[in-house]
Amino acid sequence: MVQVEGRVALIGHPVGHSLSPVMHNRAFERLGLAWRYSAFDVQPKDLPDAMRGLRALGFRGWNITVPHKEAACRLVDELSDEAAEIGAVNTVLVQEGRLTGYNTDGWGYVEALHAETGLTVEGKVSVVVGAGGAARGIAHALVREGALVRVVARRPAQAERLADEFSRLGPGRIQAGGWDKLQVWLREADLCVNTTPVGMSPDTGAMPFDPGWTREGCVVSDIVYNPRETLLLKRARELGRSTCDGVGMFVFQGAAAFRIWTGLAAPVADMRAVVEEGLDDGAVKGGSDI
Repeated sequence: MVQVEGRVALIGHPVGHSLSPVMHNRAFERLGLAWRYSAFDVQPKDLPDAMRGLRALGFRGWNITVPHKEAACRLVDELSDEAAEIGAVNTVLVQEGRLTGYNTDGWGYVEALHAETGLTVEGKVSVVVGAGGAARGIAHALVREGALVRVVARRPAQAERLADEFSRLGPGRIQAGGWDKLQVWLREADLCVNTTPVGMSPDTGAMPFDPGWTREGCVVSDIVYNPRETLLLKRARELGRSTCDGVGMFVFQGAAAFRIWTGLAAPVADMRAVVEEGLDDGAVKGGSDI
């Protein structure tokens, strides 16, 4: 039976820029559901209290964004198999007072990549720039899809820890390196994805790396969705590279969370339309909340 009334939310720091409430509330309205999505700015030290509070207030669930995705793993009662493997949570479901953590980032990214570029990653060299919560979900999904994944981070130990944890998914399927590896690995990549906030509004003049380091035929991807075309993607497009922006991932990961909470297929087209309207109208004053 469909639950026709419910409350869900986003918790992170900061969240004032987020289009998640607009996107989900449009979806609820489209399906005639009396649900409401809110956003709460929660400092890291307050995360345990915030999650206890939302459960006590009867929320059906919530999304988790930066910087809480990894910490949330330790605050739920159980994890989905995928979230346990990834080590990060971006969606929580409350059932009979128990919290279950899920991760929809990787699925959302791969769905968007397929929809927007047609790229099949099996057997392809994929460079993931960054090693935070979103990177973990994306790297996990790419390895699962059969890609050869190389993770690069300014803190090599963080990338190495991620690669070590995911090595059980397939011997030789994932490698890690520091920034000194980036230019060499990009020359061999079929896909590169920026999972860092570099280039996100308001710092739109920055790039995480030079897309000129990529080879012809490489797909350049950025999970930042504000601006829709980051400077990285603009420069890559000018070089003739195929590009994939962060809007698709944002919408698809949200659609997966919507199904987890409601049991219903999300109206993806409506969700994407309202996100694009918000970006085109300049409604987002800060960055993305992937």
